[in-house]
Amino acid sequence: MKKNPNPIDTFVGSRVRMRRLMVGMSQEKLADGLGITFQQVQKYEKGTNRIGASRLQAIADILGVHPSFFFQQDENAQSRETAADVHESHEISSFVASKEGIALNRAFLKIADPVLRKKIIALVAAMAQSGETEQTAVPSAARHAEPLHG
Repeated sequence: MKKNPNPIDTFVGSRVRMRRLMVGMSQEKLADGLGITFQQVQKYEKGTNRIGASRLQAIADILGVHPSFFFQQDENAQSRETAADVHESHEISSFVASKEGIALNRAFLKIADPVLRKKIIALVAAMAQSGETEQTAVPSAARHAEPLHG
């Protein structure tokens, strides 16, 4: 019978993956630094295998963070979160750890002008909201649409 990974191991593993991607390091390079195989790194990142304390310290050193980085989630805040908050938090973490999320964050961090950053956030928020309203409004809008030419 296959045992499901412990949620804490899965969370810590996802934080290892996120940080590794943030610094642009491959699983192979992290594995080399730890003296293990990249398959072992994959198992750590999925939460399939637990990361021991000394190994977690070594991972933190290689990735340039304090070991507490891999556990950062306020327990008091978590108890106040609704299921929707937890789901949204997981979606955000998954996106930030993705290649697109990291690329977007890196590019955004290169923008020094805080006013321009706020404008970009407002633009993206407007585009997201527009996409939501278009999806719900398309059927009725399509019935009343007039030709653009002729």
